[in-house]
Order: sequence, then C-alpha cells, then structure tokens
Amino acid sequence: MSFLALIVVLSLVEIALFVTVGGWLGLWWTMAIILGTALVGILLIRAQGVRAREQLRLAMLSRDDPSPVLANGAFAVVSGLLLILPGFLADGLGLLLLLAPVRQLVIDRLSRGASRKMAQMAEDGAFVVTYGGVARGAGRRDDVIDGTWEELPDDERRPPSGWTRH
Repeated sequence: MSFLALIVVLSLVEIALFVTVGGWLGLWWTMAIILGTALVGILLIRAQGVRAREQLRLAMLSRDDPSPVLANGAFAVVSGLLLILPGFLADGLGLLLLLAPVRQLVIDRLSRGASRKMAQMAEDGAFVVTYGGVARGAGRRDDVIDGTWEELPDDERRPPSGWTRH
C-alpha cells in the first residue's frame, strides 16, 4: 500500500471514530478527551527528555550500550507525539507504545529487520570504503605513503593558542 493511501485510510478511520465516539459521548466529552490526551502527550515528551538524558549519561559513564536507552526514549517521544495528534486511533497507538512489553516487541522487530537488511547489504557489497577514488575492501594491500617533514621553530612573538599548555 502506498504511503498516500495509508494516510487517506488512517484519516478516514479517525473521522469515523470521531463521529462514533462523539455520538456516544457527546461533543464536549469528546473534545475533553482529545485535549486531555494532547496534554498528557506534551507532559510525556517533556518528562521523557529529562529522563532519557539522565539514563543516557549513566549508560555512557558505565560504558554500557546506549542503544536501548535511545530506542526507549525515541519510542516514548513517538508515543507522546501520537497522543498529541487529534484522534482516537493515534491515541490508542500512543497508549500502546507506553507499555514496555509492546515497546520492546516493536524495538526487537525493527532491530531484527535492520540487521537482516544490513547483512544483505554487506553480502551485496554495499559497504565498500573508498579513499581517493580507489576502492579499499577487506583484502586491500597496505599502501606506503612517502613524505618529508620539517620542524618549524617556535614563534616567540605570538601568544599561546589556548589549545596548548605553555
């Protein structure tokens, strides 16, 4: 299904849900729910930013892998954005992504798919490093670069750059 068709279908589902829920609860309760979930989404994104920054700092200090922290933080932000969007389907998806098991399931599926894609790209030779227009693969030979150097005397008239200790 194309992206445009997906957007049209999702929009029609949201409209149908608005009409159905609005007819069942009434206009003001429907608006209160939509505004309430938007407020929850804003608060979630603000709180998640602070929390993710602290967890990332701790992961870096302990030299742990920061990717789970980044993935969970990213999905919490996506959840908050879905809650901000007006619509019951988006709110439902946002609330589902708040659940840790659901979030972990999505992260696992996406990482497996990315790993398969990376392995396929590596098999196809998509990861070739080039330097100066010459491909350097795993079986490359070491090139010798010949050069000369000259030591320059210190210029006493200039103050230190600030990058060196004098």
